[in-house]
Amino acid sequence: MKLTYRVEEGTRLGSLLWEFGPGFRMISSAMLGGGIGPREWVLNAQVVAGYARMDPVDHLISLGPSGPGVGMLTAASVDRYVRAADGGAEAVATVGLLVPTWAAAPEGAADPELAPMKVGTVNIVTVLPVAMTDAALVNLVMTVTEAKTQALLEAGFPGTGTASDAVCAVVPDHGPEELFGGPRSEWGARAARAVHAAVRRGAEAWRPGDYPGARPSGGDGPDGLIRPD
Repeated sequence: MKLTYRVEEGTRLGSLLWEFGPGFRMISSAMLGGGIGPREWVLNAQVVAGYARMDPVDHLISLGPSGPGVGMLTAASVDRYVRAADGGAEAVATVGLLVPTWAAAPEGAADPELAPMKVGTVNIVTVLPVAMTDAALVNLVMTVTEAKTQALLEAGFPGTGTASDAVCAVVPDHGPEELFGGPRSEWGARAARAVHAAVRRGAEAWRPGDYPGARPSGGDGPDGLIRPD
């Protein structure tokens, strides 16, 4: 994973890039490269608060490497990413929680995501060393989402996530395929614990000032929160 910076609209913005190369399958809810299939890289790109471009897919393509990949956007500061691992399963989360929402909100309720200048997205990338069937990958996304929600509730946030959250799971495309990805399967449980740890630490460390242009202090925190100089 590589952290780089660029300047857009006068703001210094970070991007996290994983370059896996050939030999991997991914499942994702991201706008670029979403669905299930062979992918070679994952990009989690920070954008300005109040992002209003109408060509986000083209924007992501311009920021990523060549070849098939997955691209996510967030207004949260990606240089405050949190990494966790459990038994070979790894997870990285970028957490922005200014506008937590409930998945089943009453019909007609005002959507806080529609208000301008809101910073709120939880993006998760999880990597497992075992191949999985399509069904197991779908089950794994459910497990990751449940672990995220558990972490947010435990951290005291009133919601199941935000309206713009994205997830990507990465597995090799060769070897015996795991049939299950649920929270009580071997690899689903490991992924759930890794995601839960990353999201909870990110949620507990999050603050409203975590927006493009706000820089964290230097040093790596003992809780796994990355604070680059």
